[in-house]
Amino acid sequence: MKGRDIVAVAKTGSGKTLGYLLPGFILLKRLHHNSREGPTVLVLSPTRELATQIQDEAIKFGRSSRISSTCLYGGAPKGPQLRELERGADVVVATPGRLNDILEMNKVSLRQVSYLVLDEADRMLDMGFEPQIRKIVKQIPPRRQTLMYTATWPKEVRKIASDLLNNPVQVNIGNTDQLVANKSITQHVEVIPHMEKSRRLDQILRSQDPGSKIIIFCSTKRMCDQLARNLSRQYGASAIHGDKSQAERDSVLNDFRSGRCPVLVATDVAARGLDIKDIRIVVNYDFPTGVEDYVHRIGRTGRAGATGSAYTFFGDQDSKYASELVKILEGANQSVPPQLKEMALRGGYGGRSRRWASSDDSYGSQGYGAKRSTDSFKNSSFGNQAGGGSSFHSRYVLVSV
Repeated sequence: MKGRDIVAVAKTGSGKTLGYLLPGFILLKRLHHNSREGPTVLVLSPTRELATQIQDEAIKFGRSSRISSTCLYGGAPKGPQLRELERGADVVVATPGRLNDILEMNKVSLRQVSYLVLDEADRMLDMGFEPQIRKIVKQIPPRRQTLMYTATWPKEVRKIASDLLNNPVQVNIGNTDQLVANKSITQHVEVIPHMEKSRRLDQILRSQDPGSKIIIFCSTKRMCDQLARNLSRQYGASAIHGDKSQAERDSVLNDFRSGRCPVLVATDVAARGLDIKDIRIVVNYDFPTGVEDYVHRIGRTGRAGATGSAYTFFGDQDSKYASELVKILEGANQSVPPQLKEMALRGGYGGRSRRWASSDDSYGSQGYGAKRSTDSFKNSSFGNQAGGGSSFHSRYVLVSV
């Protein structure tokens, strides 16, 4: 509210969206900018799902104050988005790839942006968006307020915060040096052979009340589609992954939200940013490529003060993550299966995902830039050079809660 730059390190599902939208609305009313000349508030988010959810909140809470907003994301036609920009938007919520495309078309100006939000900054870096973010920030006046929200605090996020923020206040919710799972989630880790997964999944689904919302995570698009087909008749399951068109994704998510299709089978495309109420359980049919992704996956349940359950199938092929997974379970006061402890004692380690790998671990030129080739997105290619951005020497003021 005082105009300071902020870094907020908090777990997903902590209700941060209104925390940055409302101060932005107050700033809008004070500045009286002409929305046809460009937005005053810019929110960058990593995925289409998160962007549209932020847009929904902006519309809901900005309507009474006649605050206009629009959402820019890939996988949908540019025409309607460009027409909304031409009509004027006080608030623009965008994914970095689509916003860069529109900037290159000279269809939007960022000269009026006074309030910049980077939501799920760690996820945007993970998906290869750093060059796009820096390119966007170069077009925003340096006299602005910048807010960065992140669930983790690795060196890559610290570096971009140092470059783009000016003397920020850092607000930590929980321990930023240790990956911590939401304690409202009861975690069940089951060490089972691959051929037992299908039978055990059926047992879990049968044990739930009819109509309970459930997300099942798989590591590949093929397995995602296969499971959804196998489960669709009995449980009403649909699949979502990076090969789905925007219309297909919207339809699947709408059916899931409404309860018409209560079981969602997903790759990690839906692991973050998906904010749907009353998700009863999460099932990790395949263990992800790191404990950070594990924490973010199970974080789809137990949100906003609710409780939830997560079931994770763990096999010998996942043993390198055993030690870190044991730490996650113990840190959340969860029971640790004896077999998992044995795996950890045998030397299973390396649970930190490859997300924070070196620059030699290059991103693909297509899709969102994710390293995981099993679920790449179709999108335009990105620039090759990481833009310099605003260079401030950051001195952090730390507030832990």
